[in-house]
Amino acid sequence: MDLGRIQRARLYGILDLGYVAVPDAGRVALAMLEGGVEVLQLRAKEHPASDILALARTIAPLCRESGVPFILNDHPALVPECGAAGVHVGQDDLSVADARKMAGPGVIVGKSTHSVAQAVAASAESPDYLGFGPLFATPTKPDYAPIGTEDIAEVHRLVALPIFCIGGIKQDNLAGVLACGASRAVIVSGILLADDIAGYCRGCRAIFPA
Repeated sequence: MDLGRIQRARLYGILDLGYVAVPDAGRVALAMLEGGVEVLQLRAKEHPASDILALARTIAPLCRESGVPFILNDHPALVPECGAAGVHVGQDDLSVADARKMAGPGVIVGKSTHSVAQAVAASAESPDYLGFGPLFATPTKPDYAPIGTEDIAEVHRLVALPIFCIGGIKQDNLAGVLACGASRAVIVSGILLADDIAGYCRGCRAIFPA
């Protein structure tokens, strides 16, 4: 069950087309899956829905074969068309309820949060998981001020949902993030810019407690 996999997942990888050219996306997705990402999201902010749908239809079966939930960033209406497991929405996007309605029954819905207050408020919408960050400055989200690591323990104390910390997390600072109370992390540029993507993912997986 994909929801159970989300609840057990620790390493969440985002295939962001801001870093990866469309012709390379399938190869990169395979490398991420080979390396052990436990959730894979497709994020394509500057691409039309038709291009996202075509690419998602290629990646969704790869994720299914690996037993990894495939999540679309935004575009809940495309979820049933491409066979994704769910959708992720931002603070300023659709509500969780509206995203569920558009994506169809039984789908995973995640929501971004940027403070403890937002996380508590978002939890009342009953998403299946939250993103929490950005912890550090990141070119992926240049307009967002980093929130640091001080609130990680507090948000985990107050919110009884899987929380994936995000924003500037890389292999070399992952252990520090976990030491602050995180149990799950999203890594974007560290994975996508690695010379050996699968090896980088395996290295990140090894940092999480057994």
